[in-house]
Amino acid sequence: MRWLNTRTITPLLFMAPVLVFAIVFFFLPVGFSLYISFHKWDSLSPPEFYGFTNYVYLLSKDPQFYRTLVNTFVFAGGTIAIGIPLALVVAYSFSQSRFQTVWRSIYWLPMITNIVAVAFIWKFVLNDAYGMLNRGLALVGLPGPGWLTNPSLSMFSVIMVFVWMQLGHNMLLVSAGLQSIDDTYYEAARIDGAHSGNIFWDITLPLLKPTILFLLITNFITGISYFALMMVLTEGGPAGSTNVTSLYMYNMAFSDLRLGRASAAAYILFALIFIVTLIQLRLFRRGGVEAHN
Repeated sequence: MRWLNTRTITPLLFMAPVLVFAIVFFFLPVGFSLYISFHKWDSLSPPEFYGFTNYVYLLSKDPQFYRTLVNTFVFAGGTIAIGIPLALVVAYSFSQSRFQTVWRSIYWLPMITNIVAVAFIWKFVLNDAYGMLNRGLALVGLPGPGWLTNPSLSMFSVIMVFVWMQLGHNMLLVSAGLQSIDDTYYEAARIDGAHSGNIFWDITLPLLKPTILFLLITNFITGISYFALMMVLTEGGPAGSTNVTSLYMYNMAFSDLRLGRASAAAYILFALIFIVTLIQLRLFRRGGVEAHN
């Protein structure tokens, strides 16, 4: 065959390991999970075809599923609302410093630290009785709340820990966006007599829109599919206040052995992520066009 020549075979040989890896560890598991979502399966007996029963049950007969969805969106929304503006302020402040590399390294450390280790450290810091934070509050005569045991505070505590973990990653991306802005914009603005506040709002922020959009989408996807921190810090408690959908799916699959229903929940979550991401892209692009006009 004419197409079987060196120019054709060589690239395929180089791509073969990646393709095999993608097929074995991505496409096959995704396809199998979709198949299982239409079945009742406990991994111990053969799958039993259920049709859309798993989806119908989750969407119409499982109030716990909806509660975890609310918790998931609260967590994802909270991490975005706090984390991205904080990263923007920190990165912009450090961009004026001579020690940018040092600060970036310090804020990057939580990202390369094992999540279990980070969670246990914060669990000690936020403990009601002997936690460092409550002990510090006691020194100044303030009562220490139950950061992880009070249902009204537990989600906020988990959000703040996650924001602390993601700050270095977000800050580096914002820093890269700041460095990509041409200095001539700032020079022209200063010549025209613009103040620092005007320069930030009228030049820096609009030119950072692609970076902010990327952070919005990636932080939302990460937040809506995250559960490791809750699993170690609160185990979904107290009273289910930090039980997000991913953690609910994990327990459904590996504790209750309802793998079909857990797979169906995963695809419902995927559909929600896809829809919200499209909405974000639409709104952000529309805002960008209006701002430009």
